Amino acid sequence: MPAPAGYSTATLRDFVGHDFGASAPVTVGQPRIDGFAEVTGDHQWIHVDVERARAESPFGGPVAHGFLTLSLMAAAITEAGIVPADAKGVINYGLDKVRFLAPVPAGAAVACGFRLAEVEDKGAGRQLLRLEAAARVAGADKPAVVGEVLALVVG
Repeated sequence: MPAPAGYSTATLRDFVGHDFGASAPVTVGQPRIDGFAEVTGDHQWIHVDVERARAESPFGGPVAHGFLTLSLMAAAITEAGIVPADAKGVINYGLDKVRFLAPVPAGAAVACGFRLAEVEDKGAGRQLLRLEAAARVAGADKPAVVGEVLALVVG
């Protein structure tokens, strides 16, 4: 998604309150879930044992790890146009108030949306962005993950 007109490292504060909309949906299929389990060591059956999850899970099948869903926000920040084109870079700075509100069934499409809530000058050409963020499953009533993403923009 393109950034709004006039958006740059010099004008970040002018865009506090701006809704950057949603990223393109990403399909969270079973291979992605299995790969995340392999990388993190989190092999809980509700994520990786498809047959058992279909038989015993309250969700009717396997679901993505909450942290897998949360991790989709990193790439979505760039895609949503939040990093100004004139920035030298952006660094993940942290998270606040993260909550996992709804499951992400294997095979679901997830899009992430962002609103610029605050800009804090950190000196030396660095600005800390506080983004209100939500990851949503297509067609779901409530978001799967909400929270604040902190991104340090280097100008």
